[in-house]
Amino acid sequence: MKYECKMIEDLLPLYKDGVCSEASSNAVKEHLAECPACTKMLDELKDTSVDELIRKEKDDVIGSQSKYFKRKSALIGAIIAGVFTLPILICLLVDIVSGHGLSWFYIVLAAMLIPTSLVVVPLMAPKNRMLYSMCSFAASVIVLLAVCCIYTGGSWFFVAAASALFGLTVCFMPFIACRRPVNALLGNKKGLTIMGSYTLTYFLMILCIGLTVRAPHFFALAFTISIPIIAMAWITFLIIRYLPVNGLLKAGICTIALSLFSHYGARAIVYACMLITGTVEEIQGYSGYTMIAGLVIGGILLIFGLAKEGRKTIVE
Repeated sequence: MKYECKMIEDLLPLYKDGVCSEASSNAVKEHLAECPACTKMLDELKDTSVDELIRKEKDDVIGSQSKYFKRKSALIGAIIAGVFTLPILICLLVDIVSGHGLSWFYIVLAAMLIPTSLVVVPLMAPKNRMLYSMCSFAASVIVLLAVCCIYTGGSWFFVAAASALFGLTVCFMPFIACRRPVNALLGNKKGLTIMGSYTLTYFLMILCIGLTVRAPHFFALAFTISIPIIAMAWITFLIIRYLPVNGLLKAGICTIALSLFSHYGARAIVYACMLITGTVEEIQGYSGYTMIAGLVIGGILLIFGLAKEGRKTIVE
């Protein structure tokens, strides 16, 4: 063949649209008469719109670039992982040479999981990097606590692990619930899931502390104090999330409820704790001015909220 296929392939889009020169057009016709592959490509071009061609080209470019950066990220992640192995190897050699066995080696090994989860995992994960990083970081913290507890011969692991899990849940759960694929699984139940995880991990922490400390009246006092406060938090959440009224009405209702709880609920909790411990004292310092101020503010918000609802009804 007189002309190379690569050159004709570049001319085919122009030939199809009839915008190439006469000499180029003749060259393409001459080549097509001898090359079935380029003829087939021309037929495919005729069946494909310009927008589809541009989109396909864009997807090919994005795909190739994505593969390139993934390879670079994997390479960088492997290099950093190799750097993190240096203190592990040094500690291993020092422990063996000094005759201490592998005592501190396991602690250093577990500790290196934390920077690995924050640096290497995001570079190596093909997708959902934030989700994998948060989960691996939480797991590495728990593993480090377990190794330290075993090495020191302590019995505090469950208290520390449950407390760390509660704190990590408070920090990470709102982000995890909004990341793929978790957000698709939860749908519109993200708020309930987050509040439920807070409640579950909090009571797990209280349970672990009580079983470890074994203090008199611990569970009775802990649940007497915790349950009303958590119940109030749930009520506030449900009002804000699901009550079908405007924001001013929600704010007014929550303000009034919190004002009443802070006054009467706090007194009830203190009285209950006194009954549990057998202490009888006069409760001082519970002024009603704060409650009255909260009720007034809540009432004002309710009035403005009702007025807003009224205007909305008139407009409709």
